[in-house]
Amino acid sequence: MQQPVRALPVLAMLLLAGCSMGPSTSDIAVGPTLPQPNSTLATQPTITPASLPATTAIQPTTVAMNDVSAFVDGSILGQLTAKDKSEAASAQFNALTFGRPGAPRTWNGDKGVAGSVTVGPYVRVNNIDCRDFTHTVTVGGAPHARKGTACRDATGNWSVTG
Repeated sequence: MQQPVRALPVLAMLLLAGCSMGPSTSDIAVGPTLPQPNSTLATQPTITPASLPATTAIQPTTVAMNDVSAFVDGSILGQLTAKDKSEAASAQFNALTFGRPGAPRTWNGDKGVAGSVTVGPYVRVNNIDCRDFTHTVTVGGAPHARKGTACRDATGNWSVTG
């Protein structure tokens, strides 16, 4: 009988030692808890995204650049083919949008017609980005240059202002 009585204090000490080794409530960080999902969320109305405008309502950013008369010398417009005009418009848009100041962007059209567009640095005028440009078109070996300033509107279109 003495043996179980002797074992009780040792057993009590082991139990107490085990309790002090475990985490206490003061050691655990207490923070905000997230709400748990419940059945009322399933009854909420479904939110649908806003409808996009029809593709015919969206204008590409090159619309203003398709009219080459704004940035090519008007005296040679009649001598340019559709491919010449397309290449000139593409080069003008890319030079204005991505070109480094002073680095010409060249293009080649039909029957020896070629050109280059050189742009200046971006200048902000009344919160609008503008760039000076020189567009030179060579027809029949003769260069025809047009200088001007193009500004970019909020939709990304470039228009020649001078």
